[in-house]
Amino acid sequence: MPGYALRLQGEALEALGSGALWWPGPRVLVVSDLHLGRSGRFARRGGALLPPYETEATLERLEAEVSARNPARVICLGDSFDDDAAAGELAEAHRDWLLRMMAGRDWIWITGNHDPGPGGLAGSLRADVQIGPLVFRHNAEPGATGEVSGHYHPKARLAGRLRPCFLTDANRVILPAFGTYTGGMDCRDPVFSGLLARPAMAILTGQQPIPFPL
Repeated sequence: MPGYALRLQGEALEALGSGALWWPGPRVLVVSDLHLGRSGRFARRGGALLPPYETEATLERLEAEVSARNPARVICLGDSFDDDAAAGELAEAHRDWLLRMMAGRDWIWITGNHDPGPGGLAGSLRADVQIGPLVFRHNAEPGATGEVSGHYHPKARLAGRLRPCFLTDANRVILPAFGTYTGGMDCRDPVFSGLLARPAMAILTGQQPIPFPL
């Protein structure tokens, strides 16, 4: 899937149509907010009954990017599971699927507000991680520079339809949720005005990423 080229702190990045971020120099693939096990959490807590296919759909999309990019390192920016129990309830087939993707790679799980950890899976668990001039964390911090984060599931409206998007300015990139069955926050929400400096842009995901100024 094609990507939109952008720069952060002098580093060349690509906002991919899938919602993943690719840093080709050190071969780092970044995804955020997989929310694996969301349908199970809803059912467990008496919420809406969702078709239980989101984990498979999300893993298929993640595997497609891992296969296409062959990253040396994968960073999952938090909320990889929808809650603590979801990690423990991961089907054996899905756990094996993840482990095959992780094999031979430096895989970093960033803690989120939904999941403090990856439920015994391999890889390293971090609150945040600094690589060169970039810092990766779940929730954006005001005033940060070179920051890559997730959490908000940003979306932008085009032709009357809200679509997941990246948000970026000179200091940061906020990733869309990579997982299936994830809602989102309109990019016009006031929370983003406290994080993004002008000029800022949204990059809509899809077959062809579409940038437009905020």
